[in-house]
Amino acid sequence: MTDILRRGRLGATDDEVDAFLSSFGSDRRIFGADIDVGRAHVVALAECGIVSREDAAAILGALDEVEDEGFDALDDTHEDVHPAIEASVVEKVGEEVGGRLHTARSRNDEVATCVRIALRDELLGATRDFLALRSALVERGEETDDWLFSGYTHLQRAQPTTVGHHLLSYDAALERDFGRLLDAYDRLNECPLGSAAFAGTSFDIDRERTADLLGFDRPTRNSMDGVASRDFAVEAVSAALNAATTVSRLCEDLVLWSSHEFGIVEFDDAYASTSSIMPQKKNPDTAELARGKTGTVYGALTAIVTNLKGLPAAYNRDLQEATGHVWDAFDAARKSARVLAGALETAEFDREAARRTVEGGFVGATELADTLVRETGIAFRTAHHVVASVAKETDEPAVDDVREAFAEVTGEKLELDDETIERGLEPRGCVTSHDSYGAPGDDGVVDEARDRLKTDMDTLNSLEE
Repeated sequence: MTDILRRGRLGATDDEVDAFLSSFGSDRRIFGADIDVGRAHVVALAECGIVSREDAAAILGALDEVEDEGFDALDDTHEDVHPAIEASVVEKVGEEVGGRLHTARSRNDEVATCVRIALRDELLGATRDFLALRSALVERGEETDDWLFSGYTHLQRAQPTTVGHHLLSYDAALERDFGRLLDAYDRLNECPLGSAAFAGTSFDIDRERTADLLGFDRPTRNSMDGVASRDFAVEAVSAALNAATTVSRLCEDLVLWSSHEFGIVEFDDAYASTSSIMPQKKNPDTAELARGKTGTVYGALTAIVTNLKGLPAAYNRDLQEATGHVWDAFDAARKSARVLAGALETAEFDREAARRTVEGGFVGATELADTLVRETGIAFRTAHHVVASVAKETDEPAVDDVREAFAEVTGEKLELDDETIERGLEPRGCVTSHDSYGAPGDDGVVDEARDRLKTDMDTLNSLEE
């Protein structure tokens, strides 16, 4: 035996073990949900004749008192919030009455229901936060819909578009993220209460009733699955991660645009900071932090699925560890959406700086090739060769440059008037002519974005009611 072993007890103290087992600190998040679960459960017990109406009324009154006193009034020596609330009820009305609250339920189905309720609120709140961000994008997108700007691929100037079209591209992505959050909500909104430990109960309970009282669409259809599964958490956090990733990409653009090299956007002072040593700098800190918090959401999802992947049915204490990561993920994603919405709403965009990105770089090259195809009937690949020949010589071509390249590649004279060629070179003409559905020249892009935003807002309002 080593000297370390001889010195006395190994491992944690009793207090450390208790703290290790306890989830009490993080259970603040589900305090309100547990009160509601208790209310629904005791009402259903009374309606089924399992608990007298007098006892049920007394328990409901005690739960009201516990709620009014708040989470901090609970005895934190309990392992988690669930026995702490029950103990407080018993203290107020006695064990003969209060002890009936836990009839026909287990802490397993109780906590599974509480987590779903709290996560349901987070999902609805997240959709609200991301709709606020979309609203800011649509507002600024409409304002800058005709501001010339070069789109980029590989961070190289590519084709003319507008600042508004660029911003609205993120609204379109966030619309899909909104749909994913609602899809997760639909599968989340099932009630495990009544599954008890995992094998249900011999009491004649009405699971449909408790599901309805708690605002769920339906009860879970298998009692073991009801307490053992957390795939709803994986799906919800995955949806939040998709949305956070969209936000992160938007932040990357805003960080680039705020640089001296672009100079297209300047953040309001409330959403930026200066350097501790370089006083001339204005750093887009909120966008950078929102971009960074996506890593928090990513890490939470990884932690959750890693936690779940080896668990047998039914309940295992590992599930306690997964829950905290769910709240971390939604905290990070929702804060990022709210802050970025404010940053966009108050930012100043520079129209002239955006326009400078279409100067040089031959951003009209693709449209020139398309013009040659439409007007002369040559194959697109041939037109591509002509324009590539022009691009090798200059990034600001004139009409004569195009004529010379056309003759060199095709061996023929370009029978087009100067105005048609110039229209293929001019950035504004490029944007206007690209009027296919969803393109920057499509007049309906902004209107459709507004209509879809309103539809999604109406959907959310309906769900919240």
